[in-house]
Amino acid sequence: MFEEMMRNVVEKKPLVHCITNTVTMNDCANAILAVKGSPIMADDEKEVEDITSICQGLVLNIGTLNQRTITSMIKAGKKANALGHPVILDPVGAGASPLRDECVKRILEEVQISVIRGNMSEMKAVAFQSSTTRGVDADESDVIDEKNIDDMIVFAKDLSQKTGAIISISGAMDIITNGHEAYVIKNGCPEMSLITGTGCMLSAITGAYVAANPQNPLLATACATTMMGYSGELALKRVLKEELGTGSLRVYLMDYLYIMDFNHLQEGLKIEKR
Repeated sequence: MFEEMMRNVVEKKPLVHCITNTVTMNDCANAILAVKGSPIMADDEKEVEDITSICQGLVLNIGTLNQRTITSMIKAGKKANALGHPVILDPVGAGASPLRDECVKRILEEVQISVIRGNMSEMKAVAFQSSTTRGVDADESDVIDEKNIDDMIVFAKDLSQKTGAIISISGAMDIITNGHEAYVIKNGCPEMSLITGTGCMLSAITGAYVAANPQNPLLATACATTMMGYSGELALKRVLKEELGTGSLRVYLMDYLYIMDFNHLQEGLKIEKR
């Protein structure tokens, strides 16, 4: 299935509309290009409906939130729903401020979301409207490990059933679920957190993968997640070998996203169904 999904992205080259944060906008655009999609960044409320109309997917990212973009996200999301296009929500920093919590609540009330992707602290904020998030990073108490993985899967499945969206939780182990089936992915490395925007990039390429594979958003999300994690692993190996730092890690991550194909992915895939 992953081979077919990767081929669909290459062949369809989905155009993905991203209303994302200003810190990581360039990296998100380049990540979509690296996986053979096509990005467009537009956030003025006077054109978001028109831009969404010519795209195949929409990514909403609240990283650098303001009142202007909230309106734009709602308008673009409703337009995407009307067209039957998938909408990915990245609730960056949810739980850090009432504005972010209210924005997420409003989006979920007014827009049908296909995939919600974030760390565990952000997902708790989405579920309970409260969290121990540290800014845009997960709190240490929300680390996913072998001891709590079963409980975390139950939480993720419940949230999926509550929201009607695929839930994609990033961490030391990633959890992807549609409320019934769940996948645990163990690709990736802690050093990826030292690069600003790896989560935002994952949300962006998830948008490309779901847009190209609308018939199976669960596996499309899982495929994008394994690609990102394994690319990070390969990038770290090269950085360590060459005794370089996080600047090179960022560049090599993009390089490996670009050259990643199914044969490469098979070599390092770490995924299991729960």
